[in-house]
Amino acid sequence: MSSRFGKVAVLLGGTSGERKVSLNSGAAVLAALQKSGVDAHAFDTAERALDELAGFDRVFIALHGRHGEDGTIQGALELMGIPYTGSGVMASSVGMDKWRTKLLWRAAGVATPDFALVTADSDFSAIEQQLGLPLFVKPANEGSSIGISKVKEAGGLKAAYELAAQSDPLVIAEQFIGGGEYTVGILGEEALPVIRIVPANEFYDYEAKYLRDDTQYLCPCGLNAELEERIQAEALQAFRVVGGQGWGRVDFLMDESGQHYFLEVNTSPGMTDHSLVPMGAKAIGLSFDELVLKVLESAHVG
Repeated sequence: MSSRFGKVAVLLGGTSGERKVSLNSGAAVLAALQKSGVDAHAFDTAERALDELAGFDRVFIALHGRHGEDGTIQGALELMGIPYTGSGVMASSVGMDKWRTKLLWRAAGVATPDFALVTADSDFSAIEQQLGLPLFVKPANEGSSIGISKVKEAGGLKAAYELAAQSDPLVIAEQFIGGGEYTVGILGEEALPVIRIVPANEFYDYEAKYLRDDTQYLCPCGLNAELEERIQAEALQAFRVVGGQGWGRVDFLMDESGQHYFLEVNTSPGMTDHSLVPMGAKAIGLSFDELVLKVLESAHVG
């Protein structure tokens, strides 16, 4: 493996609000690579200068959030000519921005929940009426459900906006779709089996994702085979619309009538013991170690 991949840096940690999750993802990836005989080393971008990457042959990006998942580190690696995992500069930047992802999807005919951009000067009452209640409010450029809240009563949007704006000046309000939350992992040109997410608390927030042990992940997901195959194909298309490459994840919601709506794309998915892409890979017989190697194999420049 050392001769095949050379010296590999696992980028982890970083400076975003998802630092803790990234440290966990990176540790798991690093252990898997070293177990497989890869000459892999941890590289915390919050503690080391990027020019220290000059001696590495490949990079596995296990960073989440700003300065790791948003195209910035990808651009630096492009300039340095070092192959890296995941999507390129444009797709990483667009995928990190929920608002612009939804604009692209809407233009391409990909179904997504109705939404509105919210600012301090917005007519909050009008947006509540447009989208209906309940609705969700999110920072457009955060992951791991940081800063997200559910508005259930009229007049609640302003406070939810102010909470989200603490994480990002770009804030969106989004229509509530209540028939179930699902996700599809992407590995190369293949969509992995659909996973249904059933949180024990009100919605799939940070606590449900990383801290609780009673969140249920159902795979098989309970959808009929024909519908699941169609959604997998559409998830691949949704990933390609933003320029996704290598691997990733596309989340979607179902309404009570069985219509699905794509929610967001993740170009640097988590790799913790609660993470979804490894679950999907396991369902097709791919171990965590094998998954990590397949992702590393896809490292690219350009």
